[in-house]
Amino acid sequence: MTLKYTRRQVLTIIEHPAFTATVVTLVILNAIVLGLETYPAIVASTGAFLSYIDQILLSVFVVELCMRLFAQGWRFFRDPWNLFDASIIIVSLVPAAGAFSVLRALRVLRVLRLISVFPSLRRVIGGIVAALPGIGSIGAILVIIYYVSAVMASQLFGATHPQWFGTLDASLFSLFQIMTLEGWADIARSLAATHAAAIPFIIVFILVATFTVLNLFIGVMLEAMQRVQAEKCSPSPPPTEAKAIGELTTEVAALKEQIEALTWILTRPER
Repeated sequence: MTLKYTRRQVLTIIEHPAFTATVVTLVILNAIVLGLETYPAIVASTGAFLSYIDQILLSVFVVELCMRLFAQGWRFFRDPWNLFDASIIIVSLVPAAGAFSVLRALRVLRVLRLISVFPSLRRVIGGIVAALPGIGSIGAILVIIYYVSAVMASQLFGATHPQWFGTLDASLFSLFQIMTLEGWADIARSLAATHAAAIPFIIVFILVATFTVLNLFIGVMLEAMQRVQAEKCSPSPPPTEAKAIGELTTEVAALKEQIEALTWILTRPER
């Protein structure tokens, strides 16, 4: 039995739907165990058992990761999702004691492995990544709007309402509260009692920051996801067809050169 044959057999196992379903079930079970560990009463009665189950699940995930690494070889490192899964497992293997006790809370990141298992979830993440340039541009616009509005609010309302707009950071926080529509009416009424421009200022800010800029975020995300879906669904020519097209292109170029040479011979002036 050769190494290549063994790798092919292991690859067949890890790509089988039953194997994938088993991994998903274990990830969900691990998420339930981690959730139960947040209840002190449950930890006091069954803490050792839950820790034992957690260690068994971690061992199974390590074995599954090693199987994929063995079956795929160097191709394992070319897939970003494999690297994502490996980083989560490596973090889980670090002893959660002493200076590394904070890593104990990171065990819940294993639940994120569900994203790498389901293609639909991976497409959503792909759409988010594809939308990052557009999101960055819209985010820069939003930051500019926030800063300008915060400075204006501090100058207009800071003297009479220092609790909301007395400083730049207080203005930024208050404007964020207004943008999320959390208690904005109370702030608006309080400002309107002493400033006639308060209501127009707040309404314009809500229209621009909440209903315009944030909708642009949604639009960019939808456009990016549609582009990712279109790229996935667009048919790509098979290798044999692409090879045939390349050969025809080469032959056409050679015939063109021959025709140009014959044309030059026939049209050259006789000496």
